[in-house]
Amino acid sequence: MVHPSNGEAWKRFNSVYPHFLAESRNVRLGLCIDGFNPFGSFAAPYSCWPVILTVYNLPPGMCMRPEFMFLCTVISGPRSPGQNIDVYLRPLIDELVQLWSSGALTYDISRKQNFLMRAALMWTINDFPAYGMLSGWSTHGKPACPYYMENNKAFTLANRGRASFFYCHRCFLPLNHRHRKNRKDFFVGRVEKDVASPRLSGEELHDVVSKYGDIVFGLQSGKQKFPGFGLTHN
Repeated sequence: MVHPSNGEAWKRFNSVYPHFLAESRNVRLGLCIDGFNPFGSFAAPYSCWPVILTVYNLPPGMCMRPEFMFLCTVISGPRSPGQNIDVYLRPLIDELVQLWSSGALTYDISRKQNFLMRAALMWTINDFPAYGMLSGWSTHGKPACPYYMENNKAFTLANRGRASFFYCHRCFLPLNHRHRKNRKDFFVGRVEKDVASPRLSGEELHDVVSKYGDIVFGLQSGKQKFPGFGLTHN
């Protein structure tokens, strides 16, 4: 895959929204976010979270160049924004919704004409902890995997009591792969015979979430309890 346009997600988007595809000047975006301590790991506790939009209408060699990446927000403070990150992202989200639903009148200098430009947020780019903050999915405990949830093969460490995903990847290998029968370098004496559980589709996930009832977002959410939390989902 040379460019994201070669990927399945891009092609699937084109098939679902042909009206967006019809205008080649519509913009496709990716949202990148991560946190770091700008003063080094041994300095006073501090957190800085840049929020960057990348444009994928450009050729592969230009997509990730600094001059074509838009720094939208910098969330700084003594600690991570945590679940309150949606408060800081609200203005950006409102603009993205407007660009998707109604678009913005834009001037095309190459054709010397105005046109209605729309934009779509294709995906987010982040590590697993930042994924938890953006999605609201807890990345702790045994059901931390957002795809396989309770069907993963994580186990609890005896001393620390923490969840471990040590060598859980063998179930994704082909049935005839040599690592499945390796009793020495992985779990001692254990042969992996199970196959990975099928991933839920978007419609199936929507049906599952719909059963949780009303979900309160923002600073007023507090600690909400949903049936099966920590057991079948996070």
